[in-house]
Amino acid sequence: MTQPAFKRILLKLSGEALMGGGDYGIEPKIIYRLASEVKEIVETGVQVAIVIGGGNIFRGAGLAQGGMNRVTGDHMGMLATVMNSLAMGDALKKIDCSAVVMSALDMPDVCETFTQRGAINAMQEGKVAILSAGTGNPYFTTDSAASLRAVELNADVLIKATKVDGVYTADPLKDPSATMYDALSYDQVIAEKLAVMDTTAIVLCRDNAMKLRVTNIFNEGALMKLIQGESLGTLVS
Repeated sequence: MTQPAFKRILLKLSGEALMGGGDYGIEPKIIYRLASEVKEIVETGVQVAIVIGGGNIFRGAGLAQGGMNRVTGDHMGMLATVMNSLAMGDALKKIDCSAVVMSALDMPDVCETFTQRGAINAMQEGKVAILSAGTGNPYFTTDSAASLRAVELNADVLIKATKVDGVYTADPLKDPSATMYDALSYDQVIAEKLAVMDTTAIVLCRDNAMKLRVTNIFNEGALMKLIQGESLGTLVS
């Protein structure tokens, strides 16, 4: 087994990644495959934290565009991330991988409340720390939450798992001539308005020198290859 390239990672999953081929909700086959890949990483000795979006259930910004109060919509979106996180936690536990779900919102009957020390302690004990409810504040995306948590927890890298292989010059699903970047700077992402993460998330990574790796979550085994040091997807640094 190759020595892992990282000691601690933060994995950002979109809620849409959990849908599989569906239009809504969680596809069991997908969440168990992802859980199995995370377990393999943990078994190499790498400490893992996960932030999952809620777009497969509710998206606060979209609800606000439909006329709902933005703060209310964002709180609903936060609750959707808790639901996804509980599902991931359950999937991990069912395959004998210890996990703890933590929330930025205080809901002790459902899961633990997030603290930096609590999350770090859990990872040091070999548990996967699943961090839900975003930052706990409206107007911030789960991308921003992932960047914040990666910095707070002193992760070696933030891995954003998406539905494409990396960052492209244009949307590869719409423009067949789009080409993928092997590497980018934070400032280039901002200047070219590349759809990697929202600007707040990118600035947070830039100002704290947090490396960001964008890769395709639907390529089975991709996460382990990254952990073993392979250069997959796009590196933003």
